[in-house]
Amino acid sequence: MALGNLYGRLSILALILLLLSFPFLVDQSSYFMGLAVMTAIYATAAMSLNLLTGFGGQISVGHGGFLMLGSYTVAILSAKLGLPIWITLPCAGLMAAFISLVIGLPAVRLRGHFLAVATLGFGLSVPLIALNWQSLTEGYSGILLSRPEIVATDLRFYYVIIGTTLLITWLLVNIATSRLGRAFLAIKDSEIAAASNGINVARYKTLLFIISSFFTGVAGGLYAYWIEYVSPGDFTIMTSFLLLAMIVVGGLGSIWGSVIGAVLFTIIPHFADSYVGVTNLVVGLAVILIILLRPAGLSSLGSIFVRTPTNVHSKP
Repeated sequence: MALGNLYGRLSILALILLLLSFPFLVDQSSYFMGLAVMTAIYATAAMSLNLLTGFGGQISVGHGGFLMLGSYTVAILSAKLGLPIWITLPCAGLMAAFISLVIGLPAVRLRGHFLAVATLGFGLSVPLIALNWQSLTEGYSGILLSRPEIVATDLRFYYVIIGTTLLITWLLVNIATSRLGRAFLAIKDSEIAAASNGINVARYKTLLFIISSFFTGVAGGLYAYWIEYVSPGDFTIMTSFLLLAMIVVGGLGSIWGSVIGAVLFTIIPHFADSYVGVTNLVVGLAVILIILLRPAGLSSLGSIFVRTPTNVHSKP
């Protein structure tokens, strides 16, 4: 166990050092920094979804809608009201959290496929609302916005996004390993058993929705500032399915598995987009292979390399 913890800490340290030095390794290329930023944004959304699905057992097929809510909240507050980033980003999370509360209160009585259908409806409706509410969202034209002057360059805002992602990762890891996370796991295993042990299932499920959507909304806000433009086509229902693929391939119930899935499915389009349909084919094939060969996801591969040493002199 101690050896596993050592490897884990060294891996985290190496990842942080890589992220900090990455812009200089790629000669501050806007393209490759953009690829890293999109990976961080998707990793944040995937970790948030994994908290909901992997730890809480609540299937959501509408998290792309929370990304869009966050991005439009930032765009409207920044471009139309001129509010600073330290207000707009929390508001992006709060808006997504509020909508998830509205959805979550009736949805807590649902589970499994019924809950998935309810969130699917939400994920389908958000882009349509953004498209047709032209007085607020500008419809097809979308909304242009600017980054704060102090972090206006790609390099500076890269570090804003990476820093925010690392902070959210730390928060989600602590939530997952806290008493709250253990309550989520108990609900996932059996709602009846959890209720019999004094866990208020409805309240915890609603709270789970709120936490997950809050961080997803923040990720959407970061996306809006990085691209400096939002439109109804940014996060479609396919985004929600892609996030699900990330956590399935990376590993359900694993925060770090979400990061692995986000890295994998952000890099694949980089190599496959020049071939029509190949990206969707590879993503689908990866999900099928993982389900068949490694149901616990790619994060479980670490157990192959880190084994608990056995005492060869011990007696049976």
